[in-house]
Amino acid sequence: MRPDAGTASPEDLFRRAKVTAADERVFIIKLVVASGIWGIGVALALFVEAWPVRLLGVVLIGAMYSHWLELQHQCLHHSAFRRARLHRLAGVPLGVPMLVSYSHYRVRHLQHHRYLGTDQDSEFFGFDSRQLVTWSALIREALAFGRVIGAVADIVRCWTGTWSYDMGQISRDRERDVVAEYKMFALPILGAVVLAALGHGNLVLWVWLLPLLVAVPLHFLVELPEHIMCDNSTTNVLNNTRSITGSWFSTWYTNGNNLHIEHHAAMVVPINQLRDRHYITLAFAAHISPSYPKFFRAITREASANARAGRSRKQE
Repeated sequence: MRPDAGTASPEDLFRRAKVTAADERVFIIKLVVASGIWGIGVALALFVEAWPVRLLGVVLIGAMYSHWLELQHQCLHHSAFRRARLHRLAGVPLGVPMLVSYSHYRVRHLQHHRYLGTDQDSEFFGFDSRQLVTWSALIREALAFGRVIGAVADIVRCWTGTWSYDMGQISRDRERDVVAEYKMFALPILGAVVLAALGHGNLVLWVWLLPLLVAVPLHFLVELPEHIMCDNSTTNVLNNTRSITGSWFSTWYTNGNNLHIEHHAAMVVPINQLRDRHYITLAFAAHISPSYPKFFRAITREASANARAGRSRKQE
C-alpha cells in the first residue's frame, strides 16, 4: 500500500526494483502497440489516395519513430527485460529509422546520468539545457536534422576505420558494438537507394524521409522538459531535473519520460513502476509541471521574456 504524502521520504525515490515478468510483458505490449500504429501509418501513407489521409499516415509513422527512441531509452537502462542480452536485441532496431546507434547512445546517456549537474554533463542529443532559452535556440534545436547527417558521417567513419569515441573512455567491447551498429545502418540506406533506383522511390519518401521531418522535432519536444530551466549547478536530482505529471497519453507516448526526476533517481527501475513514486516528487521536487501544455506555455513565456530583454539591451 502506497504511503500518503505526509509520510513520504525523498529516499524512497532512490529505491531499487528488479524487472519482473509483469514489467517485461508491459514493455512487449508497448512494442506491439507501437508497431501496430506504425503499420496503420504505413497503410494510410501508401494505399490511400486522399492527401490529408496520407499526411496523417506520415505523422503517425514519424510519431512512432520518435516513440521508438523512448522505448530504446528504456532498453539502454536494462529495465525492460529480465535477461540483459535482450535489451540490445530490441534496442538496436528501434533506433534504425533515426540512425541512432543503441550502443553509442547507451555510453553517452549513462555518462549523462553520471555527470548531471557538472561541467562534464553531455547528452547524446545535443541540446544544452544550460543555454539561454531563446526562440532561435528552440527553433534551431527542433529542426536539428544535422544529427541525422552526423550519423551518416559516423557510418562512413566506421566503414573506413576512422571512428573513435570523443567523449571520454570507452571499452573495446563497446567500441566494437558501436562500430558494428553504424556499419549495419548502411544496409537500410543502401536498400533505400536500390528501391529508388528500381522505381520505388515513393516508398522511401513516404515511409522514411517524410516521417523524419515529423520525428526529429517531435523527439526534441519530448526531450526538452527534462532539465531546461532547472538548477544545472547542482547534482541534486530534486533540483536539476523536471517531472511532468501528465496524462495517460503523454505518459504512454513519452514512455514515462515525463517522470524524469523519478527516472534519474532510480534509472534501472522499470518505467512502468515510476508512476507509483510520483507522489514523492510532488512533495519534495523543485520543478514539476502538471501537464505538457503548461510546461510549453512556461517555455514560450521565457523565450519571449528573453527576446524582450535582448531588444531592450540593444536600444540602450
